[in-house]
Amino acid sequence: MKVLSSLKSAKTRDKNCQLVRRKGRVYVINKVQPRFKARQG
Repeated sequence: MKVLSSLKSAKTRDKNCQLVRRKGRVYVINKVQPRFKARQG
């Protein structure tokens, strides 16, 4: 999982990426291609 300062670039990498807020952190999750997982903060 990558830790990024900006998740906008991570979200546009693949059409299956979703932005999710969990415990005050912002995550990008992708069920189809898990290599696009990312976290902010």
